[in-house]
Formats: sequence, C-alpha cells, structure tokens
Amino acid sequence: MSKPLSDHDRKKQISVRGLAGVENVTELKSSFNRHLHFTLVKDRIVATKRDYYFALANTVRDHLVGRWIRTQQHYYEKDPKRVYYISLEFYMGRTLQNTMVNLALENACDEATYQLGLDMEELQEMEEDAGLGNGGLGRLAACFLDSMASLGLAAYGYGIRYEFGIFNQKIVNGWQVEEADDWLRFGNPWEKARPEYMRPVKFYGRTEHHPDGVKWVDTQVVLALPYDTPIPGYRNNIVNTMRLWSAKAPCDFNLKDFNVGGYIQAVLDRNLAENISRVLYPNDNFFEGKELRLKQEYFVVSATLQDIIRRFKVSKFGSREVVRTDFNKLPDKVAIQLNDTHPAMAIPELMRVLVDEEQLDWDKAWDICVRTCAYTNHTVLPEALERWPIDLFAHLLPRHLEIIYEINRRHLENVAARFPGDHERLCRMSLVEEGGQKRVNMAHLCIVGSHAVNGVAQIHSDILTATIFKDFYEMDPHKFQNKTNGITPRRWLVMCNPGLAEVIAERIGEDFIRDLDQLKGLLKYVNDEAFIRDIAKVKQENKLKFAAHLEEHYKVKINPNSMFDIQVKRIHEYKRQLLNCLHMITYYNRIKKEPNKQWTPRTVMIGGKAAPGYHTAKMIIRMITAIGEVINNDPVVGDRLKVIFLENYRVTLAEKAIPAADLSQQISTAGTEASGTGNMKFMLNGALTIGTMDGANVEMAEEAGDGNLFIFGMRVDDVTALDKKGYHAVDYYNRLPELKQAMDQISSGFFSPKQPDLFKEIVDMLMHHDRFKVFADYEDYIKCQEQVNELYKNPKEWTKKVIYNIAGSGKFSSDRTIAQYAREIWGVEPTLEKIPAPDDI
Repeated sequence: MSKPLSDHDRKKQISVRGLAGVENVTELKSSFNRHLHFTLVKDRIVATKRDYYFALANTVRDHLVGRWIRTQQHYYEKDPKRVYYISLEFYMGRTLQNTMVNLALENACDEATYQLGLDMEELQEMEEDAGLGNGGLGRLAACFLDSMASLGLAAYGYGIRYEFGIFNQKIVNGWQVEEADDWLRFGNPWEKARPEYMRPVKFYGRTEHHPDGVKWVDTQVVLALPYDTPIPGYRNNIVNTMRLWSAKAPCDFNLKDFNVGGYIQAVLDRNLAENISRVLYPNDNFFEGKELRLKQEYFVVSATLQDIIRRFKVSKFGSREVVRTDFNKLPDKVAIQLNDTHPAMAIPELMRVLVDEEQLDWDKAWDICVRTCAYTNHTVLPEALERWPIDLFAHLLPRHLEIIYEINRRHLENVAARFPGDHERLCRMSLVEEGGQKRVNMAHLCIVGSHAVNGVAQIHSDILTATIFKDFYEMDPHKFQNKTNGITPRRWLVMCNPGLAEVIAERIGEDFIRDLDQLKGLLKYVNDEAFIRDIAKVKQENKLKFAAHLEEHYKVKINPNSMFDIQVKRIHEYKRQLLNCLHMITYYNRIKKEPNKQWTPRTVMIGGKAAPGYHTAKMIIRMITAIGEVINNDPVVGDRLKVIFLENYRVTLAEKAIPAADLSQQISTAGTEASGTGNMKFMLNGALTIGTMDGANVEMAEEAGDGNLFIFGMRVDDVTALDKKGYHAVDYYNRLPELKQAMDQISSGFFSPKQPDLFKEIVDMLMHHDRFKVFADYEDYIKCQEQVNELYKNPKEWTKKVIYNIAGSGKFSSDRTIAQYAREIWGVEPTLEKIPAPDDI
C-alpha cells in the first residue's frame, strides 16, 4: 500500500493552485532571498518568521506591480467609463493568499518556500487581517472589488484607511472584552502611499453669497493622503486600485493664530485633525449620530470627488494637463455607487463643486449629479437609518446644508405638482424631518439624488418599494431595482476550500471559477457514488483540520464525528442568536431526560462581535458562554452536545470555519435581514441551511430546491399579521412546556448559579418587549431541528442534499451581481478578456 501523501505533496496535486514550473520556482526563490537580504541588512542578522512573511509578500507584490501599471495605462489609452465604489468599510481580511490565487502563483510559491525550508501556511498566519469593516456591508465591498477586477471593469474602491479597524474580541470570564486592532504596527506590504495626490478637505466656516456665486470661507483644512492597494482580477492580468484616505494636519495647522507659548500645543493639536481616520465605528446596523462620524463621511466623499474630477479632466496616462472641461460628459465617463447612505454627502458635495466651483447652473448640475450617482440600501431597520441633526450640519458643513435645503425645496415642488393637496405625503417625503430636533434623512437624499436605487435581495427590494420607500416608488418607479448580493468564489471556494474546488474541477473542469453557473453541471453526479464519497471526504478533512485549529488556539477538544452546527455573524437581536440558545437548552434537556436514547451528536458553534455600546448583544454573548459552561461539563451529556463560542470571529476565522460546517443557521425574523452573504458562503462550501424565508435564503431555496434547505418559521406576511394582532410572548410560554422549562432555567439561574438573576433583562425582553418574536418561531424551529438530526443519521442522503446546494449556488457569485450592476446601473459592459501581461509586450 502506498504511504499517504504529505500535506505538501497533496497540495502540489491541486491544479487550481496554478503550475509550479521550474523557472518560476527558481525566480521566486531568488526574489525571496533578495527581499529577505534587504530586510535584514537594515538592522538584524537572524530572520524571524515575520521577516520571512514580508519577504514572501514583497516577492508576490513584485508580480502585481507591472500588471498594475499596465492596467492603469490600458485604462488611460482606452478612456472607458470608470466606476467609483465609495464605502466607509472594506473588510478585506488577508491579502497574500488571495493574490497568489488570482495570479496562479500558489503552487510555485509553496514549492519555493518548501525548498527554502519554510512552511508557507505558517508564513500566511503572520499576516494581520485588514479589518476595516463590521460585517456584511464591508465584506460585500471587498468581494465586489475582486469581481470588478475579474470582469475587467475600470473600477476603483474608495474609503478610509482606519488606523484601528474592528476591535479584537477577547472572552474573559464569559464576557466580551474589546482590544484595539493595531493592524498597521508591523507595516503593510500591500499599500503604497501616494503623497503626490494629497487633497485638502474643508470643514466648519461660513458661507458668503455674492452676485457671482457662493463662497465657503473661514474653513479648517485637513489633508487627505491616499494609500493605494492593488486589486488583482482572476488570472486576467488586470490589477485595479483600492484607494484609502488617511487624514493629515496641514503644516500650518493651528499656527496661523499663533499666540505666545502656544506653539507646542498647536503641534500637539494636529492629532485632532488626524483623528478623522483613527478608528472604524464598530456599529453594525445601528446609527450613532456623532460629529466625528459625519466628519469621516464627508472626508472620504470630498477627497474622492476631487480625485474623480481630476481624473475626468485629464485623459492621458501620467498627465496632469486638463483636457476635458465639458461636465455634460461626466455621466458618460463616471459612475458613482454609494454603499449605503454613509457616503450620501457625495450628492450635495458634487452639487457644490459643479455649481460653486465650476459655475454650472443648478438644473444642469442636478441632471449631471443624478445621472452619475446610484444608491444601494442595506437595511430596513429604523435604528440603522442615518438621520443627522440639522444643528450639527449647520456647524460642520454650512454650505452643504444650504444645498440640501435647495434640493429639498425643488423636490417638494415636484411632489406637490404630482400629488396636489397631499400634505401628509410632502411631510413623509421631505429630506428634512420636522419634529423635536430637525434632521436630514440621508436615505431620502440618496433616493432623490440618484438615478438608481437597489436593495440587496429580491425580498428586501420588494419590502423597500412596499413600505419604507413606497412614496418614492410611486413617484419614480423606474429608479428602483434589485441586485441580489453575491460572494467571490476565489476567496470563498478556491482559496479557503481547495479540496472541494479540486473535487469539482475533476468533474466539470476549472472554468466554473470565473463562471459559477457552471456548478449546475454537478447535478448529473447527484447519484454518483464516487462523487458523493469525495464530497463527504473533503468535508470530513475540513472538520478534522478545524477541530485541530480549535484545540490548538482555544484549548477545546471536540468530536469531529459530531454535526458541526454553526451560526457566525454579528451579535444582534434581529439575527436571533437567542433562538439558537433556546434550541441548545431544549436539546440538552431532552438528552438529560432520556440519556440512553441514540441522539445525533452536535457541536454548536456561535461566533460574532457585539458593538461595544450594545448592552443586550453583550448579554447574549454572556448567555451563550454560560450555557456552554453547564452543558460542556455535564458528564451525562458527554460529547453528544458541546457549545463553543468562537472568539474574535473575523474574515480569517470564517475561512477556516465555513468549509468545516455541516449546518448553517440563518434564522433572522422574516423581513429583517436584507440579504445575508454568510448564508451563500456556507451553501457553496457544502453545508445545509436551517433558516427562515428571509433575505437571500428565499433565493437559495429557489436555486437548490426548497426540499434541500430546512426552512421554518413565519413568512413576512405572517410577521405583519402578528404585528397587527399583537404578539404576546406569554401565550407561547404557557402553551409550550419545553419553552417554559428553558426560560425557567434561564431565569432561575440554572446557567448562572453564582448570579441567579444575571439574565433577568434578557428574560424580561423575551417575555415583554421582543421586537423580533423569538417565541413565535420556537416550536417550528425545534421541529425543523429534529428533521436535521434525522437526516444527519443518513450520511448519503445528507450529502445528496449538499450536492444540490453546491450545484445551485452559482447565482450567488459576486461576478453575477457585478455584471448586473455594470449593465443595469453603471452602463458598462463586463468582459472576461485577458489583457497582455507586462512580459508579453
């Protein structure tokens, strides 16, 4: 019998990792050694693992630079319409492996490092995540950048280079504790500072109205310093740019009004200006109306628009000479996509530039603005909608407030003309909300100032036009579209699950990586014994690998033959981690009641961060850890049920957990999760979904066949009906004995014996003011979980459903999403063409 292949040799056989040609490997080794030499010459003799990581990163980066310059040259020559994706968040994770995948360098680098006596996986673990996002919205932006480059679009991601990204989460005595994410402390090999493109951004001051126009004067200036990160497409030699702005104080900051002895203080006060790009606000689906946040939003928008207009005016590569001055052509050459309302200030800022600086008349400027901008909505939760107080605006951005008032005046004139005498409609549709404190409704500003408005899953887009944006839909139905979210199959299959990618490639070839619809070709193998075996084997290998990771990093031993039941996402009441908790307790109680029955063993894993100021979410984490402490130490249960809280969930942990999952929990109250994208990642990686008919789950069931997901609970109409009738949690509590038992255990301190009333607030919330109706779906959820347990006992039938899911996941590629944005919103045509590599010149 031949001895099993080593991990290294097995990886070499995975064709999707690229070819390791001898010349290629030799060239990489000498480049690696050169970079290592220059790292060490500086100050040390002995290389650390981090030195080796930087040498490898710089070696790989060398392969990007020529393509990067070539791509930008190509765009300047062709002068295509450019797409600007503006987002306050880009949740990129690590860059090294993704770059190797997209450049087909993975096997060659592996072989080169192996020959140098190094383990590439160990080096990859040295890289810090770029955690410049909170969750779905920021990760979506990252997937979109990958797809835009892979589809050959002349696209740019614009955002903020936060010095501190999303906090690192530690669990201490069961509680979440936050630590600052100092991700730049060792330097970032992937970014390039571009001081030559530094831009001034103005704040505060006042406006002066003159016969020849309006002047915004007496402002404070902060400089925006751009840092560029290359974004490689998948094996097409295209490298786009993500440009992130960092705040710098100007040299004369606070020194103009210099007073005796104030010099030191003036220099120290430079920090105040530079605080703008210091830290990412850690809220997901929640609006916190702080001045610093509004500063961040205007900072990214102002710097970006200056860049867009500079690039529009010059059209020859490397030239700064102004060639184009006719702004009527702007919408033919520029598309701006606003990722949620966070960059909404782009609308009044573009108007300010066109009217005040470029001297266009209002109507012409407004037409240009609307045809250029488009807006993506990401949530219907009222607490997440941005509504900025007028006083804050007047203080920070006085000219923009005037412009918003003028936009609103003209908008309301249009509404009044269309719906004469409907005063209530005018109030509902105004950009300025009257009442206690006057506020600017940023979503309304985005709708009025854009030519396209989209939701991120069909059900979400339908809810927008039927409820919160109904009035706007009636006024301009042509503006509203759907663009169901997607994920990049490069990171979320080829990179994180090469074993599965290879099993698929053996059956249908490798082209599915750039055309994920080809996964439908797997349907013909759904009854193929060998394929079923291969899929199950890959899953088992991934589970063993993840179990080893958990043992090494979390010191927990788990049963790799148990069902890996995973819910990973931000902690939020609407995502209903508490419903998951109630199932865990119910299953525990059943095992305790009949310990000799054949129970399906489960390892329940829950992970996610709670916003530091969100008290209930932090209590939910404490409840999960408390339930785990009891269940995991009960000898009667043994390894039939384990509960693990996955600490510090982030992109890099997702890449390890998702390929190992058997069951994916997507259990938000119907009508609350706009789309979800984690759901798609689990589906593509061979987990089955237990979920409500919410967000993209609806379309996943359509694509895979509803019999191949475990769907339960109220639909949107049921939730609406229950709201009308009145939701009374106590009725369910009294009617369902197992629910009553679980709730009584929580409130009596069974899971917190040292502090019996620890979870009093959560119990009170669930019983008396639960907006998300956990109890209403409990009974159906438990029944559905019983079906999950039954099917898991039949591995072959389980795996067949897995195959239906993988085969049905093609729609959920971000390539499909971006192709739709390109054709239906931006007016550009995607292409799978390769451009020549720099060495093909």
